[in-house]
Amino acid sequence: MESNTQLNERRLADAWAELHAHATNGNPLQADAYRMAFADPEFLFRRETRGIRFQLEMLKPDLGQTEQGIENTIVVFGSARFMAPEDAEQALKAAEAAGEATQIVRAKLAVRNARYYDLARQFAQLVAEYSERQRPADRLYICTGGGPGIMEAANRGAHDIGAPNVGLNIALPHEQSGNRYITPSLSFKFHYFALRKMHFMMRAKALVAFPGGFGTLDELFEVLTLVQTGKAKPVPIVLCGVDYWKRLINFDVLVEEGTISAQDLKLFHYTDDPQEAWDLIRAFYQL
Repeated sequence: MESNTQLNERRLADAWAELHAHATNGNPLQADAYRMAFADPEFLFRRETRGIRFQLEMLKPDLGQTEQGIENTIVVFGSARFMAPEDAEQALKAAEAAGEATQIVRAKLAVRNARYYDLARQFAQLVAEYSERQRPADRLYICTGGGPGIMEAANRGAHDIGAPNVGLNIALPHEQSGNRYITPSLSFKFHYFALRKMHFMMRAKALVAFPGGFGTLDELFEVLTLVQTGKAKPVPIVLCGVDYWKRLINFDVLVEEGTISAQDLKLFHYTDDPQEAWDLIRAFYQL
């Protein structure tokens, strides 16, 4: 039996045409009791309809990925502030030309940290090269938070190979858009961090965390907690940047104080080598 969704297309088109006309003409959209509920922004953004927004934000990226065959991902996290090496070098030259001591210090730090951008890009290339040789059902796709920095580097690595890759972006007060290396049809935008986190984990077969800030730590501990408590299946968790992670977090203190068990330290691995990170994942799944 054919789908009956065609019956509603005209009414849907009319409703959205009205909204588009208001936006194009710069007219404020006033509350309208007669407007269809799904086409009424004032209604959809009410506190009482938050649950509906949750459902929509859950459903749209899920359907979009399923329709394009994205079932297994490797999620890459890391700082949005790390620059590509060529951009960092250019910023340093500009700072030196300006003679600003503070800018020069920051630019030198950017050059130093740009190596992580390269490592993330190399890692994603390894994943994409492997997956391109597999049948579609067995492919692993790079998935990131869709922003700049390490996220851009990982999307870029997959893009270099011509492989589809996913970006789960988030609407922030300081507007952030998806980086240019995400496959356009797999670039999704979220309002709720909670729904975005769920989508990261729904298809994740591994987590690779490069040096980052609060957002990276948030995602890392989310995954560690889910795996430790058995709420999620065990997956490889790889911390790339040994010196950074060991200086930042002394996990041994947690064992010494009895807040985690020694066994919990086996939930993750350290490395500085993209190939080793990929080998750890391949060994886990016997690829």
